[in-house]
Amino acid sequence: MNQFWDAAKTYFKTIHFRKIIKKIGFFFLGIVLFLLLFSVVLAVYFNNNKAEIVTQINAKINDNITGTIDIGDIKYKFLKGFPNMTLALSQVELKDSLWAVHKRTLLKAEQIEVRIDLVDLLSNEINIDKIEIQHATLHLFKGKDGIVNTAIFRTKPKGEKSKSSTTSTVNEVILDQVHFISENQLGNKLFDFNIVALRSQIDHDNENWHTNLYLKTLAKSMAFNTQRGSFIKDRIVEGVLTVDFSKQKNQISVATEQLLIGKEFFDINAHFSLDENKSPFDIAIKTTILWRSASALLSANISTKVNQFDLKKPIDVGCTIIGDMNATGDPEIVVTTKIKNNELKIPDGIITDCSFDATFTNQYKKGAGCNDINSTITLTDFFGKYKTIPFTIPIGIISNFEKTTAAGSFRSDFAVSRLNEIINKDFMHFSNGQAKVNLDFKFDVLNLKIQKPLFTGNVYVKDAIINYGPRNLTFLKTDIQLDFTEQALLIKKINFKDRKNTVFMEGKIDNFLTLYYENPEKMLVNWDIYAPFLDVKQFVGVITSSGQKAPKKPHKKDDFSEELYSVIDKCQVVLHLKADKMTYSKLVATNAKATVLLVNNQLIVKNGWVQSSGGTISFDGQLAPNGDNFLLESNAKINRVDIARFLTSLNNFGIQSFQPKNIKGFLSASASLKGTLLSGGQLKTNSLSGAAKFDVIQGALVDFKPITNIGKFAFPFRDVKNIVFSDLSGNFKINGDLVDVNDLKVSSSVLNLDVNGVYSFNRGTNLAMTIPLRNPKKDELITDEAEKAEKRTKGIVLHLLAVDVDGKIKIRWNKNHE
Repeated sequence: MNQFWDAAKTYFKTIHFRKIIKKIGFFFLGIVLFLLLFSVVLAVYFNNNKAEIVTQINAKINDNITGTIDIGDIKYKFLKGFPNMTLALSQVELKDSLWAVHKRTLLKAEQIEVRIDLVDLLSNEINIDKIEIQHATLHLFKGKDGIVNTAIFRTKPKGEKSKSSTTSTVNEVILDQVHFISENQLGNKLFDFNIVALRSQIDHDNENWHTNLYLKTLAKSMAFNTQRGSFIKDRIVEGVLTVDFSKQKNQISVATEQLLIGKEFFDINAHFSLDENKSPFDIAIKTTILWRSASALLSANISTKVNQFDLKKPIDVGCTIIGDMNATGDPEIVVTTKIKNNELKIPDGIITDCSFDATFTNQYKKGAGCNDINSTITLTDFFGKYKTIPFTIPIGIISNFEKTTAAGSFRSDFAVSRLNEIINKDFMHFSNGQAKVNLDFKFDVLNLKIQKPLFTGNVYVKDAIINYGPRNLTFLKTDIQLDFTEQALLIKKINFKDRKNTVFMEGKIDNFLTLYYENPEKMLVNWDIYAPFLDVKQFVGVITSSGQKAPKKPHKKDDFSEELYSVIDKCQVVLHLKADKMTYSKLVATNAKATVLLVNNQLIVKNGWVQSSGGTISFDGQLAPNGDNFLLESNAKINRVDIARFLTSLNNFGIQSFQPKNIKGFLSASASLKGTLLSGGQLKTNSLSGAAKFDVIQGALVDFKPITNIGKFAFPFRDVKNIVFSDLSGNFKINGDLVDVNDLKVSSSVLNLDVNGVYSFNRGTNLAMTIPLRNPKKDELITDEAEKAEKRTKGIVLHLLAVDVDGKIKIRWNKNHE
């Protein structure tokens, strides 16, 4: 090996090798000198024939246009494009013949370089091999009146030859810093691109051609309808496009893969017709992209709506745009996507494990136009979870983006306890049970708010336990059936159990959904309530409790507890109540009936009726909030109740001077009373005011100490321990602790008694008593009422006062009696 290198070094030093190197050097020097000489010859040729070449170029242009072209200067580019000739046209302006009308210059360029085939030029032909446009504006215009600035190309009659013998086939096109505008005022379209760079090598096949075009441009506007906004606004577009022109179809086809728009990549196939009157086009786009990234590329009228939603993972999207460049209005847009196991954000929360197929079109009804009114989004096979609640929408359609409506079907089957993820536990808490939902829906959407909703179908809940926090209500083993009809919500099979009470409820709400979302204060809930047993005090205590809500937690968009509470609080409720047995403190009643209205936090009772203490009681009344308590107003009628049992059940109204055991008989009475009810349902002591009258039939006063104490001295031979009444009646006016006694008349077997004055439940009793001393025992045999009244006051009559002395009733002479 060393011998080889030694021999080579020896040869490189020989005279023969040096001669070879010198010949090679002279060969290349000759080529360079030839190229320089040839270029000098071309420059000399151009300078000597500049006028003729310019004439040929002008002839070429003017032979094909009807407008005007201004070229500031033409220069020869030394060596550029060798062996062909490259000419630089500077300050070029091209205008059509109607420029004075529309003022839009078709082309204005600082420099246009044109490479001309030298062989054809020597043959007196201009064959443009390459065009390079630098720092130019290309403005295509069509006005509202149909005037265009592109009508510059002269139409030749068939068979007419050009005055020049030139022909041209452009093989290469380069654009640098070219502002391209296509303004169609008639069709409300505006395409505005700042082309940073465009490179195109064109292969011709007779009248057809093909190119792989590199493009980098800034899309300032791609508005198919300027009133709707621009697609891909202010986005860089870069990539290689395969472009083909078919003379037979008079159509340009464009295809590209991985075209960069902004930061996203797209596969695009498009076709553009070059017909003079109609210019139909279609564009097919495919990509994998994030929802918000896709929204940013849409026009404003679409993006403002879809931005209310979001998907966490990228989605596969296909879009087709079909229209006509010369037509007014929007093109037809169809977008399709398949979502798998994604997370969907909606205005009211987040839907997880989300899968569905979706299609958007702005031409739902063919022939009805491409517009917001005719736009729809169709969802199929929608599955997801809201919080932890699974649901499906087999099909849903969102229609008319001006007056938006939504329609479809909704299905769900879940454990009721999952509702705790949605509703504040201090408001409602759920446990046990299973819920099934099967609904068809239709409603209007305004600013993403539901309006005029219509649901049909049903909701079933079985064996649920529900606690309603504001009223401390607990529904045990609750079965609920909700039937949604076009007219009303029917509520069936609700069982309520709260400590002592067991209640079965069914209800109806007319126009439920519309009122829920728009006027909850006008909502009227009709309940039919049946209770085998009802503790009224506890039940009223629940209804009249303060109902304070739990302290507000930081607001969340997906927490509708406040809204639901507001609806419940504002709606009007009518309860048609029936109870086999009911109690209030010690009062026991059976076969109870009443209509109860809950309106504006007021409880109104109408047509109340019960059987109690051997008789009947009918009543009505109302409770109204007053601070922490409630004001009570009531009218009651009592018919033939056992007076002792009745007084016992009502704690003897707080009277200490006698006990229910001291009186017998059947009471009939009427009363109109007002008072204060504490929040727990207990009547506030001595808060009553109003009027009452009563009549006792078959009455008797048994071992009443104030009478027996007097009777053993005044009436030693009469049975004062068992006084039988033939007449016991009176009128009262009640004002807190004080009772005005008017015309209390007592006709008994021992004595007759007339009482007037004031009786106090505490201190201040002052009763005037008129007591004839004659024995009235045989008065009951007198049938003539006038005769009986005349004999009533014959004989000795005592006039006494019952007065309060140190909290005890004392009997005194009434010296000032009338």
